[in-house]
Amino acid sequence: MLDELDYLLVTALQVAPRADWQTVGGALGLDASTVARRWARLTRAGNAWISVHPAVRAQAPAVVAFIEVDCAAGRLHEVAAEIAEDPHVFNLEHVSGGRDLLVTAVFADQGELARYVGFRLGALAGVAASRTQVATTLHTEGSRWRLDRLTEEQRRALAGAGRPAPGRPAGGRLLEERDLELVRVLSEDPRQPAARLAERTGLSPTTVRRRLERLEAEHALVYRCEVARALSGWPVSVSLWAAVPQSRAPRLAERIGALREIRLCASLSGPHNLLLAAWLRSVDDIPSFESRLTERFPELAVMDRALTLWPMKLGGHLLDPRGRHLRAVPLGRWSDARSEAAEAALLDRLRTPRAR
Repeated sequence: MLDELDYLLVTALQVAPRADWQTVGGALGLDASTVARRWARLTRAGNAWISVHPAVRAQAPAVVAFIEVDCAAGRLHEVAAEIAEDPHVFNLEHVSGGRDLLVTAVFADQGELARYVGFRLGALAGVAASRTQVATTLHTEGSRWRLDRLTEEQRRALAGAGRPAPGRPAGGRLLEERDLELVRVLSEDPRQPAARLAERTGLSPTTVRRRLERLEAEHALVYRCEVARALSGWPVSVSLWAAVPQSRAPRLAERIGALREIRLCASLSGPHNLLLAAWLRSVDDIPSFESRLTERFPELAVMDRALTLWPMKLGGHLLDPRGRHLRAVPLGRWSDARSEAAEAALLDRLRTPRAR
């Protein structure tokens, strides 16, 4: 179990993930060594962790896909363990309902998505079928979610040490290769000091600080301070596929995404044109939350729902069945020689006219 100080510390790091311990301790009325020890204990137990990755808009072209996977009987965990190691898979959930696994993944383009679904998933023993939808817009995502344990005074004390809220990179500038390498090293421990990052990248500490400040000012980085779901006070995650009038979708999604329970709100390419992920207090809250949602937004019709049974991967981090941190799988672009070879063989076949 976590105590109130643990929750305060997690919330503080959600606001200011790279703030030094003196700043964090000052905001919470504690000394730096106390909050540092607390954080070390939380991370050792897998009860809390911080991740960082490039914003989707900072690495365009990028395609965010939600892939539903059906598994053969008795093969689910074998399939999940294989998929979980793919570096572009952001989230992987074992869910209830009309699919076994729900995968959230990022691709360079639609061709790469087609290759992954057709030649990677399609060749995996144990995969019976899959269905894919593409996010046309990500309206909100998990880095914005907060435990909301801080007072206004505590938030102000951390404001100067935090980073700007997630958003579109200034001017739409994409990350350069040198920035991606810095982010890769940073992602191994997002609280690494600039001096340590400099040692590992061959840059000077001044250059590291300047680049991080620029990337954060441009909203090119997404930090997430997470807490084990079973200990968060919001242990239940449910995904809802909904249909809304297309002309009203952007405005409705903006309002829905502002709800306390919502962790994800994305417009989709399919007939169910909105996907929502909500964290709730209990399974009993699912019907009442859905009722409140449809009463507040009568144009929204919930078409399908799935309860997360095991959040196997969250933001590139592998978790146990209670949502505790196991280890990170560094996020990156997917490539697979066998899938590429299979695609090349198919293209050769398609180029060759069939004898009649």
